[in-house]
Amino acid sequence: MQPTGHLRGDFVRVAGDARQRFYDSRGYGRPLSGDEIALSRVEAAHLLFRGDLSGVVLDGEETDATSGDDREVGFERFFVESAAAADRFAVRYLVYSDLRDRGFYLSPAREPWPGGDAAVADAVDFVAYERGSTPDTGDVKYPVQVVGERESVPAAGLAGRTLAVVDEESDITYFAADDGAIEGDTAYEPPAQTTGVLLADRVVVWDAPADLYERGFYGQPLTGRAAAVDGALQLSLVEAAALAADGRLSLSASVDAAGRGGAESDGTADETTPDGPAAAIVARGRAVEGERFDRRLAVYRSLREADAVPKTGFKFGADFRTYLDVETVDDLPHSEHLVRVVEPDHRFSPRELSLDVRLAGGVRKEMVFALTGVGDGTDGAGGWAGTDSRGRTDADVEWLSVGRLTP
Repeated sequence: MQPTGHLRGDFVRVAGDARQRFYDSRGYGRPLSGDEIALSRVEAAHLLFRGDLSGVVLDGEETDATSGDDREVGFERFFVESAAAADRFAVRYLVYSDLRDRGFYLSPAREPWPGGDAAVADAVDFVAYERGSTPDTGDVKYPVQVVGERESVPAAGLAGRTLAVVDEESDITYFAADDGAIEGDTAYEPPAQTTGVLLADRVVVWDAPADLYERGFYGQPLTGRAAAVDGALQLSLVEAAALAADGRLSLSASVDAAGRGGAESDGTADETTPDGPAAAIVARGRAVEGERFDRRLAVYRSLREADAVPKTGFKFGADFRTYLDVETVDDLPHSEHLVRVVEPDHRFSPRELSLDVRLAGGVRKEMVFALTGVGDGTDGAGGWAGTDSRGRTDADVEWLSVGRLTP
């Protein structure tokens, strides 16, 4: 005969041989005195569904006035009552049951349950232990955060968690979120003196050193059939701003978005020149793109400083794609990452996250999100907070890699 549970607040108390039957042998619940255990509502519902509990006596409904017997409820009533009483019970139950069926022991990630000892974020619902591990051994495999399809998920601090997204048809998709810091091996130093012309939304270098493109993978050559112009290289505003901020690019002139010519730059980019080439390029970037330009520039420069090569990710719906080891564009490897730049307070919708991750996986790339606060407000001096007028920044970038997971 299967034991009966008694609901006490937010847990179900089970007596008899419950400790040996459920906790010691199968990792359910937490020990109380003697052989009694406490089960979370989700654990109790799972055992009811499996038929391992005969029923649960609800708080305040202990005795039938006519027969004097305890009034037990089955899975259906207990599930409905718990869904009304406990936050997000239904989606948490679905994930718990799925992972149990996959062979994992799980515990609620809060005190006084065994999983409450794990060093995980407050948003984590369960910890799933390594196969073969129990709550006593504490070898956590997945810190699981359960999310409904219509909820949102803060991007900040998400690294280290497993997202279990339950859609409207109760299917579950798992995502692994990890530190996505990108480190490359592209050993290239751009030439010290390059001069370009600032156009409406790009910079053209008419006599670019050959290795700027061929080895550094900067820009795109201006080419065509029977071209009479040789050595012209088009730089994006982000590429040009980064080169100018490092003192490697000067401007001979500029043309604004309306086609009007501008004053020639003095060609310098030192600390005492407020209107140097970097300032002009950053100002143009802000004019055509708004505050996103500063965030993308900060991430671009961080990637270059990490010896990775970022190029536009437009074709993939991202800000950048990255190459880790470029020796020459004639022997170019496949790009390894797609990078999307977001604000630190960005909140993912599960649909948005699924779309990005699915697309990256479909083209055999890793999806990385770069969180940076650059561009979140004005600094009172004509620039955006975190980035000076010449595109230099000391802003932190938090890297977040998200991929599909099959537990």
